[in-house]
Amino acid sequence: MKILVVGGTRYFGIPMVNSLLKNGHEITIATRGNSKPVFDGSVDYVVMDRTDGASVKAALDGQHFDLIIDKIAYSSNDVRALLENVRCDRYIQMSTCSVYFEDHAEIVEDEFKAEEYELNWIDRIQNYGESKRQAERAVFEYMDPANISFVRYPIVMGENDYTGRLDFYIEHIRDQKPMNVDDLDKEMAFIYEKDAGDFIAYLADHFVSGPINGCSKETVKISDIIEHIEKRLGKSAVISSQGDEAPYNGLEDTLSFNTKKAESTGYRFRELNDWLYPLIDGKTITSK
Repeated sequence: MKILVVGGTRYFGIPMVNSLLKNGHEITIATRGNSKPVFDGSVDYVVMDRTDGASVKAALDGQHFDLIIDKIAYSSNDVRALLENVRCDRYIQMSTCSVYFEDHAEIVEDEFKAEEYELNWIDRIQNYGESKRQAERAVFEYMDPANISFVRYPIVMGENDYTGRLDFYIEHIRDQKPMNVDDLDKEMAFIYEKDAGDFIAYLADHFVSGPINGCSKETVKISDIIEHIEKRLGKSAVISSQGDEAPYNGLEDTLSFNTKKAESTGYRFRELNDWLYPLIDGKTITSK
């Protein structure tokens, strides 16, 4: 299959591309040209600014792909710049669980229906959830709904995470720095970086239209993460309302996602215990 990957040169884009190559696909990667990682096979590159329609047109010149995997669509104008200038049979957008309006357990895909949402042509804005809602909605202006898939992930964790959110907890406990954790007992769902990449690649060959949640089924309390780090480092966390604001604050309720639609494809996400605590163990060893 001839596949255009928009983005895909860092974090879980790398295992995603490697899985696509392993499955025999012909891959073209479109980026700004700042990074060219070593993949497990040969890929073609095009350099473009995906926010600029003229740049996309100059780079791709109306080419046709069997599938576009769009990892970096952050607004409706991002989608317009791309899909007005390149054609495809099917389109997978890496979206986010931030499109859902309310935090609660077992969120299902139909809680946000992009095709029914009011479209606004906008550039990238600070409101990440709204920006991604508009990115989903814009695709319906260009594609048949049967040929569109939106992969919705919660927070991705892994060895190559550049956000520093898990590192925040490790470093604050290691250095005995106060941190403000607003609710130790709230539970969250996560997805492992290798699953995040592999699942999108899996959908290339097992396409499912519409939105689809992806994550480990289990949830974890922030207190459980902190307690595990404390045991590994032999130090106690300093929790204080005057401390540095901790990642994952601000949840209204326990946050988890129904993944039955993803599982119906035959894919199985790793269980949380199989990757989260080994990940923490590895990070605490290097952090000591």
